[in-house]
Amino acid sequence: CSFSNGGHLFAAVSGNVRSVVWNMDDSKLVSCGTDGAVYEWNLSSGKRETECVLKSCSYNCVTISPDAKIIFAVGSDQTLKEIADSSVLRETSAFDVIYTAVVISHSGRMMFLGTSVGTIRAVKYPLPLQKEFNEYQAHAGPITKMLLTFDDQFLLTTAEDGCLFTWKVFDKDGRGIKREREVGFAEEVLVTKTDMEEKAQIMLELKTRVEELKMENEYQLRLKDMNYSEKIKELTDKFIQEMESLKTKNQVLKTEKEKQDILHREHIENLLDKQSRELQDLENCNNQKLLLEYEKYQELQLKSQRMQEEYEKQLRDNDETKSQALEELTEFYEAKLQEKTTFLEEAQEDVRQQLREFEETKKQIEEDEDLEIQDIKTKYEKKLREEKESNLRLKGETGIMRKKFSSLQKEIEERANDVDTLKGEQVKLQGVIKSLEKDIVGLKREIQERDETIQDKEKRIYDLKKKNQELEKFKFVLDYKIKELKKQIEPRENEIKVLKEQIQEMEAELERSHKQNTQLELNITELWQKLRATDQEIRRERQKERDLEALVKRFKTDLHNCVAYIQDPRLLKEKVRGLFEKYVQPADMVEMAELNTDLQQEYARQREHLERNLATLRKKVVKESELHRTDYVRIMQENVSLIKEINELRRELKFTRSQVYDLEATLKLTRKLRPQDVPETVPREDMLRVAPPMRLNQQEETERIIEMQRQEIQRLRDQIQEQEQVPGFHPLAGTRLPSLPREEVDFELQTN
Repeated sequence: CSFSNGGHLFAAVSGNVRSVVWNMDDSKLVSCGTDGAVYEWNLSSGKRETECVLKSCSYNCVTISPDAKIIFAVGSDQTLKEIADSSVLRETSAFDVIYTAVVISHSGRMMFLGTSVGTIRAVKYPLPLQKEFNEYQAHAGPITKMLLTFDDQFLLTTAEDGCLFTWKVFDKDGRGIKREREVGFAEEVLVTKTDMEEKAQIMLELKTRVEELKMENEYQLRLKDMNYSEKIKELTDKFIQEMESLKTKNQVLKTEKEKQDILHREHIENLLDKQSRELQDLENCNNQKLLLEYEKYQELQLKSQRMQEEYEKQLRDNDETKSQALEELTEFYEAKLQEKTTFLEEAQEDVRQQLREFEETKKQIEEDEDLEIQDIKTKYEKKLREEKESNLRLKGETGIMRKKFSSLQKEIEERANDVDTLKGEQVKLQGVIKSLEKDIVGLKREIQERDETIQDKEKRIYDLKKKNQELEKFKFVLDYKIKELKKQIEPRENEIKVLKEQIQEMEAELERSHKQNTQLELNITELWQKLRATDQEIRRERQKERDLEALVKRFKTDLHNCVAYIQDPRLLKEKVRGLFEKYVQPADMVEMAELNTDLQQEYARQREHLERNLATLRKKVVKESELHRTDYVRIMQENVSLIKEINELRRELKFTRSQVYDLEATLKLTRKLRPQDVPETVPREDMLRVAPPMRLNQQEETERIIEMQRQEIQRLRDQIQEQEQVPGFHPLAGTRLPSLPREEVDFELQTN
């Protein structure tokens, strides 16, 4: 990311882009990245003007010359590239160092390069052809960013070691680099003192508003607390109902648990019986299998021993026959070879003799022996042919013998292969025996594991029994808590209605106080407006004062300039006269003096008026705060008294309920009430007439009496609930229930 030179634009990048730079007039933007691309963007059109892509290089930093014609880029290829018009004009070597940052001065005479080893190189611009630069060691890691100030006096560098360095830039003579044109200073002030004062006043207003909002929020929170208290009461009722349902569920679950315990015990007993039977069966089967396998193993051992003995005998016989056949063949062929050698020696001797005779006869008669020589040649040629044929026959016989010998060797190899196969079968049988032994060990392990599982199940049953006992204790505690909660959570609705009416009255009082507060806020805002008007007038006066101070400063500077001509009276006189004509005018002086006196008087009068208004407002605020405090204390006292009344009513409700329970108990034990549909004015004679048939069926009569007692108890409960709903009802200690009619008493005596 980078700010523009004017400070009104900001460029942010992401992805592969490593560096961005603005030109001097902020009309162009140059970027480079790790993909080996350098792009030049036109900000007015938003399009890309030039590009230079080099995939083999990953660029780290880019900068642009002051005239915006040449782009300088450094990357991972250890070179400094000059790019113009989408092409690389020149590459300067970094001498075995990777450049990580580059920056050029605003004057265009110096260039600074940061390396991967933490050094800074200062190079003249235009770049020299040879190795001409000054190198300074700064950081302990690769340099990440470099920046020159606008006046080219200081260089700022940062690196991966987390350090920030500030460098003073100067030439060889120790003088700072001067710019060709000086930078003009702006006369505008970004934020004035009046704006700051307005901001402070706005902050004060906002603080007061925050306090007011806090008060409103507290009031809303109180209302929410009341709503939440009602919701809590509803939730307690729901909780009681849920507790009763959970109690019933708990009883059901308890019965189910007992059933499951019984089933589980039966199942475990069955499993134990089955397991004992299976274990006995498995032991018997395994013993039988072991005996059978052991017998098979012994038989196989005997067979393998017999096979080994037979194969050893066959090998011995084959070796003996082979050695005898080889001896016979060698003797036979040696005899033949001796015969052939003797025959060849005899033939060679005959040939020698004949050659001698031939030479002798050749010497004697050469001309007449041509025919004899030809005959002799033919004879000997025939003999040679015969000898060659005999040699060929002998070679064929030797080949046949070799084939027989190879066939015998093959048979010997087949016998050896058969021996190897038998040995392999023996190894397989031994593997089968080992596998059977492993199966036996595995079965023993399974038996041990099943014993362990049985022990684990027994432990689990014991743990479940303990948990069941703990759950029963917990159930007893919950039942006791449920009873206590039933006794505590039974508020009266009429009392709640009365309390709600009182709360509504309190809310009305709070609304009235809130209206009074709003009226006071309006008064305060009017006073604030007046104060703002006076503050604005004060600001105008202060601005005039600042203007006068600036005029005085200018006068002082002009006067200081006049002092320079103190040696020349004539020029000094002219300068003083000019000052007088410039700054002093008699009419203006008189008017300004009059205005100053009038303004001071008006300012003092307005100040006194505002101070008086502020004092009165403060007094009003103090009085109203005291009134609000007294109202708040009164409301709190009323709340306390209401809470006390609620507690007393709850105690009375408990007392009445206990009396009702006592009355119900006494009614169940001692009283038998008449039904509601039977009138009280029935004569005694009618009751006596009805009595005889009732004596005949006493069971039906007792059931009818029980039903009438239940109806009468229900009627009494309804009456008690109606009386409880009446506000201000208090039970009397001396009240008595109505007595039974005399006919029913006689009837009870007769039945007894």
